[in-house]
Amino acid sequence: MAENPFVYGEVVPRSAFVGREVELGRLAADLADGQKIFLISPRRYGKSSLIAQAFAGLGRKKIATLEITVSSFSSYVAFLEGYTRALAALDQSTPAGSWLGGLFSSFTPEVRPEAGGGMAISFPSVRSARDAAKLGAEVFALPARIAARLRRRLVIAMDEFQAIESYEGAGVEEALRAAVQQQRQVGYVFAGSEPSLMEQMVSPRRPFYKAGPVLRLGRIDQDVFAKFIEDRFRKSGLTPEPGIGMAIVEVSGNLPYDVQRLAHETWDDASVMRKRRVGLEDVHETLRRLLAEQEVFFETIWQRLTLAQRAVLRAVVIERGASILGGDVRNRHRLGGASSVQTSLAALQRLDVVAREDDGRYAVVDSLMREWVARKTF
Repeated sequence: MAENPFVYGEVVPRSAFVGREVELGRLAADLADGQKIFLISPRRYGKSSLIAQAFAGLGRKKIATLEITVSSFSSYVAFLEGYTRALAALDQSTPAGSWLGGLFSSFTPEVRPEAGGGMAISFPSVRSARDAAKLGAEVFALPARIAARLRRRLVIAMDEFQAIESYEGAGVEEALRAAVQQQRQVGYVFAGSEPSLMEQMVSPRRPFYKAGPVLRLGRIDQDVFAKFIEDRFRKSGLTPEPGIGMAIVEVSGNLPYDVQRLAHETWDDASVMRKRRVGLEDVHETLRRLLAEQEVFFETIWQRLTLAQRAVLRAVVIERGASILGGDVRNRHRLGGASSVQTSLAALQRLDVVAREDDGRYAVVDSLMREWVARKTF
């Protein structure tokens, strides 16, 4: 039997990429044109895979690309050092130590080789918030200078961009906006998976207000996704029972990550059993296995919630996230007053257990946890 055709937990290859052709075309075209784009997407919607596909196309046009995850750094200075290192690595023509220092006026970077290859870049003379602010202005000016050295256009993705707010000191957004708006040869995509924070960053009176297009990822069309699943089963040697694609999409809440996960695991189970056909019972059997494997994890999350938060979470599951603040729902589930429900919903959102959808409904972020709550709690 062929390799498993479904991918989750990593950036998906082109063969497993589905349903984002319009968004992909728009993102790639705008970035190639030097636009500064905000990409706003809930978790598990395929944001990173979309960026990867756009970058693959840009690479074929000889446009240099760089991706950096803002949230992976422990401080603002660590981010600036990591960003400088990533930018310097784009130019492999000469050792970075021989030219990088000439790009800074206030600080001298310390460049040293790392074990296993690569290089480490640090700014040991940066000791205060004022120093960090000066360094930030110089680092944020680097992309245009690197693009000039390369004699190529450059596109940069800053993933989990909302984490920029957590860096100490003021003026980070202002400094970055001031730099990027001068860089016509450099495209940027500022991507984030906390929509409420990202929306605030592009709102009036914030530095990035009207800085460029805003691309918001929604759910993939259910029919397109269902057809993709059945086609992938069929091409890999498994005959799908009619309707199995839509069943997987619906059980997974039409969350791209969760859909690919359930399809992937169902394919694996069918492969182990040496089956040639896959049906609804196979999907449910795989779902039961996955729920059993995650039992301890979900139980731990449940135990950490207050009683009020548990009640609201169950109401979100049972009511499919609709009218949670309404009197009928609150009475039916004994949730108390609307302000109390709002407090619990806000806490569940901060814990990344529940998210608010574009239509105002609330949904459990992990479809497996939704199923566990529905089956195991009361």
